[in-house]
Amino acid sequence: MEIDKKVKISSAELAQLWAQYLNDSGSVCVLRFFLEKAEDPEIKPIIEFALKLSITHIEKLTVFFKEENYPVPYGFKVEEDVDLSAPKLYSDSYVLNFIHQMSKIGLTNYSASVASAVRTDITDYYMECLSETMQLYKVSKDVLLEKGLYVRSPAISSEKVEFVNKQAFLFDIIGEKRPLIVAEVSNLYANTQRNILGVATLIGFSQVARDKEVTKFLLKGIDIGKKHVKLFGSKLEECNLPVPASLSAEVTTSTAYTFSDKLMMFFTTGLIALSIGYYGTAVAQSPRMDLGVMYNRLSLEVQIYSEDGSNILINNKWMEQPPMASDRGELGSEEK
Repeated sequence: MEIDKKVKISSAELAQLWAQYLNDSGSVCVLRFFLEKAEDPEIKPIIEFALKLSITHIEKLTVFFKEENYPVPYGFKVEEDVDLSAPKLYSDSYVLNFIHQMSKIGLTNYSASVASAVRTDITDYYMECLSETMQLYKVSKDVLLEKGLYVRSPAISSEKVEFVNKQAFLFDIIGEKRPLIVAEVSNLYANTQRNILGVATLIGFSQVARDKEVTKFLLKGIDIGKKHVKLFGSKLEECNLPVPASLSAEVTTSTAYTFSDKLMMFFTTGLIALSIGYYGTAVAQSPRMDLGVMYNRLSLEVQIYSEDGSNILINNKWMEQPPMASDRGELGSEEK
């Protein structure tokens, strides 16, 4: 172990550690606020558990950075980026759904972190993160199920084994389309749920944002999210499959300052990046041509929207620069 730790952290390992620090420091701010406003005795312990994980991660990540003589990221601070005395912004049901979705994202990210880690201590750390997040996923899912809030993807019946024998499986036939396969249903349903949660999140953010440009950006995101939900829902309805319900009613009417614009923009641009990744996965798993075309078109729309968000972050000096490789050309041109 000690010999292994003498090996410098690789760029792949540093990328994951740096991104996780920012994500967890932002999560601490949001979860502290959620915990402060929580009323449901069954949901409050889950918020406490999620918050404890993020705080512990920050402590361990700080040690990694200091041992390697890398600067600790600035990230987000409770005293700067959240007003814990602000009125409640989201219902406890929304918070539970939020934590459950974040745990799903965490499982994906930590799996990638384990796969990119080489040093034993970093591998062990991310395996521990993965195990903790599996627990958070399970307890949040169980409470959602107990409260009747868990939204299951549709059940599909199958009577016999069949093989594809026509190109129509991939292409439309004079405007007619084959029924959705289970992978297509799964992606449409999951992307609908994620957009529904995203719309509710941005509605709350837009109510408490202070910068007019940020508010305008968030309102545009709400419109995009609603449109995507409608498109995905129409594909499900074509096969007489149910569409998940909106969470917009889970947002209160508070307009008081709650989160900093910097923090809300960070979370929003993070959700945008996730959407692009999930849409890419859906393209790869959707043989039906019209679905691939739809996801590619929506992905381009989201990428353009993402650029607007990046410009706001840069113009306000809110975007923390990730570690970069040395610019050898610049170093070579310096006066000796």
